[in-house]
Amino acid sequence: MTDVPDKITFYEFLTPLITSGKKTITIRDKSESHYVVGSQVEVFTLETDQKVCDIEIESVAPIKFDEINEFHAQQEFLELPRLKELIKEIYPDTNELFVITYQLRPNNA
Repeated sequence: MTDVPDKITFYEFLTPLITSGKKTITIRDKSESHYVVGSQVEVFTLETDQKVCDIEIESVAPIKFDEINEFHAQQEFLELPRLKELIKEIYPDTNELFVITYQLRPNNA
């Protein structure tokens, strides 16, 4: 049985959007798709491994690369072509991705 992940990392430039509640999704590959709905996860910066806040996982849904659209781009605060380019850089050989939806946990400072 796979352990329930309790940590997730984001690029540092995205963390203010997470702590403000504006960013509520992330797109990951299968290796980072094992989050469990209802679980609490600590958010850390990718670059410095600094804890930022806690989130609660609301859903984990499969998505194909070609299904990524303007909604996802808006959530990632990137233009759609740049988002797709970035995803291909991070996950170059993957068409099978996952949208992880989350909400900011109360009492984050």
